[in-house]
Amino acid sequence: MSKPEPARYHTTNWKSYNEALKRRGSLLIWLDKDMVWRAAKAGRNGRPPVFSDAAIQFCLMVKVLFGLPLRQTTGMVASILSMAGLDWPVPDFSTLSRRQKRITVQISSRRAPGPLNLLVDSTGIKFLGDGEWLARKHGTQRRRQYRKVHLAMDTATGDIRAVEFTSSDKGDSPILPHLLEQIQPAEQIGTVTGDGAYDTRRCHTAILERGGTAVIPIRRNGRRWREDCPAARARNETLKATQRLGRAAWKRWSGYHARSRIEAKMRCLKAFGERIASRDPDRQTAEVQIRVALINRFNALGTAEIERVA
Repeated sequence: MSKPEPARYHTTNWKSYNEALKRRGSLLIWLDKDMVWRAAKAGRNGRPPVFSDAAIQFCLMVKVLFGLPLRQTTGMVASILSMAGLDWPVPDFSTLSRRQKRITVQISSRRAPGPLNLLVDSTGIKFLGDGEWLARKHGTQRRRQYRKVHLAMDTATGDIRAVEFTSSDKGDSPILPHLLEQIQPAEQIGTVTGDGAYDTRRCHTAILERGGTAVIPIRRNGRRWREDCPAARARNETLKATQRLGRAAWKRWSGYHARSRIEAKMRCLKAFGERIASRDPDRQTAEVQIRVALINRFNALGTAEIERVA
């Protein structure tokens, strides 16, 4: 039997995508000259903040984008403002560290017409532990620690619509309802695609409550559920289809293989670094959200449109 020919793909918008890739390298693309740099007066006791959340978020985005320490971040931000011809003050490193702990990161996203189809998955990311070279040469001095990043991505735009940052002992299924809560109630959810870890009553119920359809494969040892709720009936229909068509055929029929796109998005998340620089949980959460904001900003500049030709 001859080996089948590998599939070939073609980028249909190469010219605009090439321009988008060049714009991603511009330092001034991240700076909005109309942003409110100084914080407004809060009208309460105590010293008011000097810088707005938008200014702090801009500085933290520069920090994460270039992998800089806080002191070097202030120097680069001062250079960017000078290049833009702005005489705005620059927050010092202690201000950035303090504000990072309580900042509410604004994550922009695009909205495509029609129901929202989500891809969900999670990945682990290191935040403490010895380096790889030290571990191989001398053995680890302490156990490496991980945290988990849970993402929900829009298949139409490629933007990340929801993110949760938890400890490593948290499973995937308990976090899915929290991801769906981040989607505005007015938005209609079409499908939610995830792996077998989401094959639980909690996940199926949460998806049905939002009016969506679960595209979740049945676990290898999965059995029929007692039909005492709509979620169980919907899940049993998936089990019947899997038994009738076969697991591989059901995945092709349901479009489950689109989930590979969220796995690619995880690699984009780790392109900013395999580990998190912060050690405080609140600062770690802000750092992960800053990464998500950067990814969505890159997508807004332009993405490749690929079609299969053979």
